[in-house]
Amino acid sequence: MKFTKMQALGNDYIYIELFTQQMENPSAWARFLSRRHFGVGSDGMILICPSEKADFRMRVFNPDGSEAEMCGNALRSTAKLVYEKGFTTKTAFTIETLGGLKKLYLTLKSGHVSMITASLGAPVLDCARVPVMLDNSGGRCVDHPIEAAGRLFRITAVSMGNPHCASFIEDVASLDLSLYGAAIENHSAFPQKTNVEFAQVIDKNTLFMRTWERNCGETLACGTGCCVATVAGALTGRCEPKTEVRQLGGIIRIEWDRASDDLLMTGPSEIVYDGVVDERAAEAFFAAEREAGRKERECI
Repeated sequence: MKFTKMQALGNDYIYIELFTQQMENPSAWARFLSRRHFGVGSDGMILICPSEKADFRMRVFNPDGSEAEMCGNALRSTAKLVYEKGFTTKTAFTIETLGGLKKLYLTLKSGHVSMITASLGAPVLDCARVPVMLDNSGGRCVDHPIEAAGRLFRITAVSMGNPHCASFIEDVASLDLSLYGAAIENHSAFPQKTNVEFAQVIDKNTLFMRTWERNCGETLACGTGCCVATVAGALTGRCEPKTEVRQLGGIIRIEWDRASDDLLMTGPSEIVYDGVVDERAAEAFFAAEREAGRKERECI
């Protein structure tokens, strides 16, 4: 199985194109490939597929094998990969995701992609569609108090094709993300769990953010999370709708065009290396999973 390892501000995924090759059981492949030390190691696996609705289709798999609706950094990386690998000569095209159809725009330098802008459309604020079981703003959850692991946070819930919530605090750098991020991710208010952004205002156009991703844990960057933090900040008067969001992995620029209700996300992505997986190693992993499952069933 051929793959490409890419990273976007430290958010690293394994990209596999399914134009010239096939894959069965992608959930198992995601668990195998994502394992650091035993597989390739990543924040997850991305499949790039043909689409009947768009130029390309992107599928996102978490390290536990679950499929996610969307990932902003993976979206930009997918756009770069299909151009650099010659699957398209366009610099503006569409990508189908479980979170909807997205428009991508490439900036070229010396014939190569130097920056990628994604038009993600309107943020979804309706509680039923996020989904979130909290409502304090006419069908929206905006700056709503929530208790997690014994601490009170105020959250704004937004869907970018996948559920998110953002909370503004003053101690983002020192926050125990594994404690509070996991507690909010699995809070009963979120029937499908949620990604969690903890943001801090540097000034009206600059935020610092850390992200706890659903079914994954902390990542160094999150593109959709940057959009959510900007929307949450703009709705509550903490920041302008055009921001520079600083993360542990680097900077993403967000612009929320209130007139068209469109979110533009601009940032880089890098190809790290290409590789080929030894399918014997994959088969050994799949066999071990099947055996573990058999033993577990015998114990029930």
